Amino acid sequence: MRIHHLNCGTTRPLGGRLVSGAARPLVFARQVCHCLLIEVDDGLVLVDTGFGLADTAHPERLSRRFRFYSRPVLDPEETAARQVVRLGYQVDDVRHIVLTHLDVDHAGGLGDFPNAKVHLSAAELDAARRPITAQERFRYHSAQWAHGPDWVPHSTAGDNWLGFSAVRDLPGIPPSVLLIPLAGHTRGHVGVVIDTGGEGHGGSRRWLVHAGDAYFNHGQMERVASNPPFLTVFQSLLQADRTTRVHNLHRLKELALAGEADIFCAHDRFELDRARAAQLAGAGAGSLEQPVTEA
Repeated sequence: MRIHHLNCGTTRPLGGRLVSGAARPLVFARQVCHCLLIEVDDGLVLVDTGFGLADTAHPERLSRRFRFYSRPVLDPEETAARQVVRLGYQVDDVRHIVLTHLDVDHAGGLGDFPNAKVHLSAAELDAARRPITAQERFRYHSAQWAHGPDWVPHSTAGDNWLGFSAVRDLPGIPPSVLLIPLAGHTRGHVGVVIDTGGEGHGGSRRWLVHAGDAYFNHGQMERVASNPPFLTVFQSLLQADRTTRVHNLHRLKELALAGEADIFCAHDRFELDRARAAQLAGAGAGSLEQPVTEA
């Protein structure tokens, strides 16, 4: 497989280093929507979609409160659809989309790939269709899937992967891509795990883990954990289940510190830069995207 690390949406919340850990405090920070495009034998698999073309053309699809706090840039050139074309493919080559969850900055591009099968946890699809809390009614924007996606919901109970239960049978997707339950941020949040075929610590297999919004800043994965204060507050405000979220965060951190997996979250620009640098250093790797830098 060839894996491309894409930024499919930039946001500019106020707070500088209070949000990103860099720059001055009273400037706009810069966050990303880190997505993956995976080349497989019979097409492309997209992991999360970021914002879509309809979001950039009609920002009112996004709630006023979301736009106020996150300040999305909404550049059509950052959408997954445009980046797929720049990589030399057609949008219909994206046969499958795998979602960590259905928050507005992860599912906005679904409508740009109307023929793709959309894989997600059954609990997340149920939360979006039948929100039961004010928080769920705020976070899910049904306009982003009004076209009627070809949903493929999955139960997250199954095989074992490094201490997590795992879903390994995603129809139409190679078995090297699997889901692990990472509930907490939302009630159906999952991580997407990819067997890269390389070797990790002690000769074990090397895994790549898209952890979605299971955490928000790379400092949370370090031995002495840290998190910018605004992100700590934001993380608490958006969590559906604190106990489960913290438990899964600690389990991810253990894997990261043990060197058993390369783990990244969805919105940390530092992790996106690091992944792209590793990609460019690898044999045959490359991307049309430029590294994200702090403004």
